[in-house]
Amino acid sequence: MSREDILRALPYARRYARALTGSQPGGDALVAEGLREMLGDVPAVDPRRALYERVTRGFDALATSRPVPSGSLSHKQRQMLLLTALEEVPVADAGPIVGLEREAAAAQLGDARERLRTAAATDVLIIEDELIIAMDIEELVRGCGHRVVGVAGNEEDAVAIARRTRPGLILADINLGRGGDGSSAVARIMLHHRAPVIFVTAYPERLLTGEALEPAFVITKPFEPMALAIATYQAVTGGVRLD
Repeated sequence: MSREDILRALPYARRYARALTGSQPGGDALVAEGLREMLGDVPAVDPRRALYERVTRGFDALATSRPVPSGSLSHKQRQMLLLTALEEVPVADAGPIVGLEREAAAAQLGDARERLRTAAATDVLIIEDELIIAMDIEELVRGCGHRVVGVAGNEEDAVAIARRTRPGLILADINLGRGGDGSSAVARIMLHHRAPVIFVTAYPERLLTGEALEPAFVITKPFEPMALAIATYQAVTGGVRLD
């Protein structure tokens, strides 16, 4: 495995780490430390798996002093959900990454999925210009137990709806066609109202370069319902802060 292979795996490790910690700085710090380890001793295994392992190990070392609130998902459950749904890692491979035997990993994952059904609901604003995709997302969001307070197909509508409804979560596409830019709409909303944001895009690597202020939560199109459920849970609960 070459250094170039490792660099190509970085966007995926950043997505996992940011979703796990709930922040860009916290997630990127874990990835940076793992990257330093790997470049000093380049592993022979798949680079994405190697980075996932180092991020998970670093997270565990820092999160041991962070108690899990009653009724919340455990750290291992969050890790298993994010790896299998968001990163599409098979359960058999995700278990070893988080330090669990196969049966224990499957049990943790099953329990975590059940707990998602009782997760706290919130008001969601959807920013998406493609009508059919917007309707699909709306259905998935409602299926996760959340309330949809508005669907905007352009920047101006997104800002207006956010001002009126003050959503607890924003789901935003990046490219709104003639309606503008999703990231620009979010930036304008954040001037007056703070809420967690999940960006939905077909090109996640463009948002995960580590070169500027970037989102903590990114879902790749097309996505599975479970991936959306997990991302919304992490966004609403704030992940597991390490700072």
